[in-house]
Amino acid sequence: MQSYQLHPLCTLFPRMSGSDFAALVADIRANGLRDPITMHDGMILDGGNRIRACHEAGIDPNFREFEGDSIVAYVLSMNLHRRHMTPGQQAAIVSSAQDWSNAQTVGNPQFGKITGLQTVADRAATSGTSEKTQRDADKVARADPELAKAVARGEKTLPEAVEKITGKRPGAKPAKQQEPGDNHYDPDEEALDTAHQTVRELAAENEALKDRLAVEVMPGCEDDKTAALNTITELRARVTALEAELDAVKSSRDGYMREAGATKQQLKMQRREIEKLKGQNHG
Repeated sequence: MQSYQLHPLCTLFPRMSGSDFAALVADIRANGLRDPITMHDGMILDGGNRIRACHEAGIDPNFREFEGDSIVAYVLSMNLHRRHMTPGQQAAIVSSAQDWSNAQTVGNPQFGKITGLQTVADRAATSGTSEKTQRDADKVARADPELAKAVARGEKTLPEAVEKITGKRPGAKPAKQQEPGDNHYDPDEEALDTAHQTVRELAAENEALKDRLAVEVMPGCEDDKTAALNTITELRARVTALEAELDAVKSSRDGYMREAGATKQQLKMQRREIEKLKGQNHG
């Protein structure tokens, strides 16, 4: 069976292993490959695990060519919320995908404008994580792209990666304390934000474990259980993404309201100055 190279975007995602991969092999052996392998420029864009399973099951895979505008958006939408990944992994995948997209702009400026990941809020909404987690992932991707990919594949945790590039564990107290009158940085607030994010990540992992346990005791064959678990995982990911999008909308709304308030205040001051000048002229 011919071997194919994985597209760089495809390699961002962790490879299936253990019982999950065994279940995929069994399903393909019994039912054939129901979802074709998506190719782009002669490389596998989506379906790296499925083609491995085809090899294992002795099944010839079928292929289709990618048709669309953005391979980044396609790969993220097909894979980002299908797997049991931590928020740190999801954020690192989005950061690495944007990093790859930016690299393609050399000689091809249009590549940088089609991913919809230009802002931290955009990337956080796509990954389904907090903006704090996304900023940490962005920081790692800028400093060490290969380290970010290791986080994406689950080989390193995001806090470990941040500590490696900064020398400080996220949430740890900095040596320099906040100066009086400095309103731009509060170490206690950063530590609390990191603690909250850690709790959210642990809660997400706990929910994933409970889902697995619930599915295991369900009646039915292994394929039914795998399908049920995938459905539950996708629904949870969809809810998380929608909540992140709502937070981003609320943040934008609050920012606009603050800007509007400041503009109104400036207009009032300008009106007072105009009235004052009028009074001086009449005098």
